[in-house]
Amino acid sequence: MSSPQEILADLLHRRPDLKSLGDAIWAAYAKTEAAYASGGKLLLCGNGGSASDAEHIAGELMKGFLKKRPIEESLHKRLAEVGGAQGEAIGSQLQQGMPAISLVSQTALATAVINDISGDMLFAQQVNALGQSGDVLWALSTSGNSRNVVAAAIVARARGMQIVAFTGDGGGVLKAYADVLLKCPYKETHLVQEAHLPIYHALCAMLEARFFAD
Repeated sequence: MSSPQEILADLLHRRPDLKSLGDAIWAAYAKTEAAYASGGKLLLCGNGGSASDAEHIAGELMKGFLKKRPIEESLHKRLAEVGGAQGEAIGSQLQQGMPAISLVSQTALATAVINDISGDMLFAQQVNALGQSGDVLWALSTSGNSRNVVAAAIVARARGMQIVAFTGDGGGVLKAYADVLLKCPYKETHLVQEAHLPIYHALCAMLEARFFAD
């Protein structure tokens, strides 16, 4: 399996339009890697297509992406002790995951926040409840101006989290709160989103390569 450095080099070879983001992509990897290495987690948010991206990212990180990621032998043994044959079967299917929470997934909570507080607080409220110092927020907004995403970044900053912002050209308001700004060189929403996907796929692969053996 390729190393994180090799995965990034391959991305920039295949997508020369993203070469200017090489250092920022590595910084995003480094900050997220540090959070996971210290027992932290990743929170994700975005609207519309970026909401789908948040869900997509969580799916790649919470189970095997390019690797199977079998669970550690000690847990497999404990599952067999607890559940017998069923526990053994469960252990043979489980995969190791990296904790990643998509904040767009909580339908009941989201409607309560929208109704009781404000739609702009949809993600901020969840960051306030879930986020801790050492965690990372990946904030996706093609314009960089989505009010609920910016509010989440402000709360994340106040809670001592690191913020990786995925935006289009310019970065919008979000750039003021980003520790790492992945500012794709496009203005049209669909082109920005098309550029975000290979970036976050590469980041997921880089993180998987770091934490899981072949």
